[in-house]
Amino acid sequence: MASQLLESTWNLVRFTVRRDRIRIPIWVVSISFITILIAGTFTNMYKSEQERQAIAETMRNPAMTAMVGPGYGLDNYTEGAMMSHQMLLFTAIVVAIMSILLVTRHTRAVEEDGQSELIQSLPVGRLSSLTATVIVTVLANMLLAITTGIGLYLLGIESMDLQGSLLYGSALGATGLFFIAITALFAQLSENSRGTIGLSFAVLIVAYLIRAIGDVSNPSVSWLSPLGWILGTEVYVNNYWWPIILTILLSTFITIIALYLHAKRDLGSGLLPTKPGRKHASMFLCTPFGLSVRLQRTGMIAWAIGMLLLGVSYGSVLGDLEEFFAQIEMLEDLLSPVSGYSLTEQFLTLLMVVISMICTIPALMMILKLKGEEKKNRTEHLVARAVSRTRIIGSYITISVIGGFLMLFLSVFGLWAAGSQVMEETISFTIMFQAAMVYLPAMWIMVSLAVLFIGIYPKLSGLCYLYLGYSFFVVYLGSLLQFPDWMGKLSPFGHVPQVPVEEVNYVKLTILTIVALTVTVVGVIGYNKRDLEG
Repeated sequence: MASQLLESTWNLVRFTVRRDRIRIPIWVVSISFITILIAGTFTNMYKSEQERQAIAETMRNPAMTAMVGPGYGLDNYTEGAMMSHQMLLFTAIVVAIMSILLVTRHTRAVEEDGQSELIQSLPVGRLSSLTATVIVTVLANMLLAITTGIGLYLLGIESMDLQGSLLYGSALGATGLFFIAITALFAQLSENSRGTIGLSFAVLIVAYLIRAIGDVSNPSVSWLSPLGWILGTEVYVNNYWWPIILTILLSTFITIIALYLHAKRDLGSGLLPTKPGRKHASMFLCTPFGLSVRLQRTGMIAWAIGMLLLGVSYGSVLGDLEEFFAQIEMLEDLLSPVSGYSLTEQFLTLLMVVISMICTIPALMMILKLKGEEKKNRTEHLVARAVSRTRIIGSYITISVIGGFLMLFLSVFGLWAAGSQVMEETISFTIMFQAAMVYLPAMWIMVSLAVLFIGIYPKLSGLCYLYLGYSFFVVYLGSLLQFPDWMGKLSPFGHVPQVPVEEVNYVKLTILTIVALTVTVVGVIGYNKRDLEG
């Protein structure tokens, strides 16, 4: 019986590898290379123990703990401890995103496109397709773990020994395995790829928030998050392997449940009940804009809640941040205080960089939804009627722009609402609002690039996320890793003034806005001229 369920699994493994022969190597090489590159820069940045301990003091504050995790080894802040503390969590999140996208691509997306019916018409086992997907993505994460671990060890840094380096790579791989299992499970529950990705990302966001709250207030709470388990390995400090084993065991258990559910459900259906729609569509739904909103309503609500909670989680530690600054006299020299602004206000600029880039993700998802609808041949139904292409793409652009603004606003509101309750001298909502909204032109440029790719060459639209990832590394980590200034200027976020420490440069913001409008117009023109994908 088992052999019948898994018949032709290895043929499907080869087929899956063939389909992702470019995508998987790009993910693995990019993550490994950036990780190894950043590890190598730490030796040049902080050449003495005194310099490393100085930066360690800045990393003790609650806001940084909420952002990157608890600092193991802060009393002896070696290059290894520094690498684990500052980079492991963010890299693990990237690996989780890789796993979610790869599994969804070969499970729910395949069923939506009707490819599963073709595959199942062949002598293929009921569980072969999902098993092959799990095997390929697991192997990809194992390759990533080995490449990263060996690469870090070969740097020859004294505090990065072989055991710690392999544990660092294993922590990344274990994160990938967990989200492979989670995504495989949600692929059985949801009836479309949009729901699968949305639920998987929701788990990732909740895991991050639980870990952040636990690391700041109660370390025991952090163990409710899989990301908390990964940080619990204390890489390059104590090198605990048991959290990795625990993560692998839980991932295996969830994967078995996903396989069981896959064997029980009907092909193309989801186990979660679908609410029946109305018999007659509303006037709003009969418009391209209304239809676009309806298609993305669930994702927009989920992201809105997530961004509000993200702002609240960061705002809740601002009170402790003030106390932390007051206790450490040397911090004034380390942060180079600006006259007339508190250290908390200066730290606010760092938070806004992170928040604005996170809010750009749903904005990109909203505009790139048009590409997904076109790929599934759903756009043809609109174009065949008296609806112009400009109106169709304009609807998605409008949703993306409005959605990005709402995400940014909710994050700032959560930050202000929580911060005002815990801070003795609160920062006004006006200052926080202005500090966030100056990033809108940069967000619009990212959206305009997505429009450009959709209009000219849709297959390259995924590069928008790669560019956003680059922006995060060079803008957020640029000062920490001492990247050249020109690298930050290659990103639109690198041209945004850091309000309230810096004055609002309306000339720069206007130029960014004009660039965004120009690129958007070019993309719309291209969309009107090119053939739709079939």
